[in-house]
Amino acid sequence: MAGRATGLLGLAGLAAALAAFGVPAAALAQEAMIGAPQPWGMGLQASGGPIKDAISSFNALVFWIIVAITIFVAALLAYVIWRFRAEANPNPSRTSHNTTLEIAWTVVPVLILVVIAIPSFRLIYYQDRTVDADLTVNVQGRQWYWHYGYPDNGNFTFDSYPVQTEDLQAGQMRNLDVDNPLVIPVGANVRVLTTGQDVIHSFFVPSLGVQRYTIPGRTLETWMRADRPGTFYGQCNQICGVNHWFMPIVVRAVPQAEYEAWVAQAQANFAQGLPPGPPVALAAGVPAPGAPATAPQINVAEARR
Repeated sequence: MAGRATGLLGLAGLAAALAAFGVPAAALAQEAMIGAPQPWGMGLQASGGPIKDAISSFNALVFWIIVAITIFVAALLAYVIWRFRAEANPNPSRTSHNTTLEIAWTVVPVLILVVIAIPSFRLIYYQDRTVDADLTVNVQGRQWYWHYGYPDNGNFTFDSYPVQTEDLQAGQMRNLDVDNPLVIPVGANVRVLTTGQDVIHSFFVPSLGVQRYTIPGRTLETWMRADRPGTFYGQCNQICGVNHWFMPIVVRAVPQAEYEAWVAQAQANFAQGLPPGPPVALAAGVPAPGAPATAPQINVAEARR
């Protein structure tokens, strides 16, 4: 708690300093959430949405149950060592059965498992799917990159490749950043449909609490929601081949207006096999967002082969 409080005070100080130079606090808040591993980090990553909130709550419950069991067993062991040592108990008891004790050490663990199981099952069902999805995203794991599709926004698709170390730009994270992140609107319930092209992969973004295998020949469903703007990093955590270690995931959560602008750019740019840059960066002869495309529609995967 002390470290978190220090961090909040530091953020407040930074906001005040930026405000003095005319930078609004709202602009800082837009970039405040970074869901990524931290040097010497302890515990789970910070939560960016309701699923991770539920996971963190369940993790805390199980942690304190483990602490209580550990303290009880350690105290019981210390008592037995002291109470039944040879000097204090020269004639050990030959009792072989104790009905009360045997019932107790059977019933108590069962009750502990029930206490853990009930919220565990609730969490599993909560993570499984969302009833009222605002957006559907198709996720396909490939060796060794990710392929995304937006069926609700014109069904455009694109590939997301990891950024090589020598190509990193200022502010990008080594082994975690990608060229084309998955973009979602803040506050939207995003249905995620996963499948695999070649082998089993795993779509895993810790700070959003989302993990689902991508299995060839099968379509699995899960969901995620980001309650605040930010960038959330993940990786494939299923051993899927020689480049398994370098298959990062980046999810950017942006306000609805910014998301709609990105969709308009992506629909035009990805149809030409280009990254979703701003309209001013479009090559000569490429239609602006919303204009009819004159070239046949291809996705990034085909353009790069």
